[in-house]
Amino acid sequence: MSRIWDISQTLRPGIPVWPGDTPYSAEPSWVMENGCPVNVARLSLSTHTGTHADAPLHYHAEGQAMAEVALEAYIGPCLVLDLTHARGRVEPGDLPAGLPERLERVLLKTCARFPHEQWRADFTAVAAATIDLLAERGARLIGVDSPSLDPQDAKTLDAHQRVWHHRMAILEGLVLDDIEPGHYELIAPPLKLAHLDASPVRALLRSIEA
Repeated sequence: MSRIWDISQTLRPGIPVWPGDTPYSAEPSWVMENGCPVNVARLSLSTHTGTHADAPLHYHAEGQAMAEVALEAYIGPCLVLDLTHARGRVEPGDLPAGLPERLERVLLKTCARFPHEQWRADFTAVAAATIDLLAERGARLIGVDSPSLDPQDAKTLDAHQRVWHHRMAILEGLVLDDIEPGHYELIAPPLKLAHLDASPVRALLRSIEA
């Protein structure tokens, strides 16, 4: 039997969000009482809350909205890399010497323990040159445990723009605390949200049978 790891944040009141973005909130609209047979809730949240996929529309004026992106990039073999030694940005030199010549999806673990209860402005970003290197080896998706590929104060979004150039997909806010480096199957399709720039995802890893 294959093993499954949930590498998603739990969406909940108080979940840290990008400074100035919409806080998460949920409240009941129908309650199972006084003859009502069901519970139903309504949500308010940013499209970038928790573990999420960035649509190209988020960082490029000509980019696709979330409902229009191809799903193949979000499902299939992936490689998890431990890069907790990187500081500031993941540079090409931070990648392991034994990086495969060909790969499809890469998840970068940059923090030893995910900061579930607080926003960390000093998260580890990814250098544009690292995006280029991974793309040269065939990567069609890059995932990170940080809230963004680019630093919080970035204005030009260099890493995102290299992703656009290579037509890669992005996952951000992954929880990789208990994941050992190695090969897995990724299952993390975004919601089919029309006209929107991102989507929360339930990201899973599944062990690959020998």
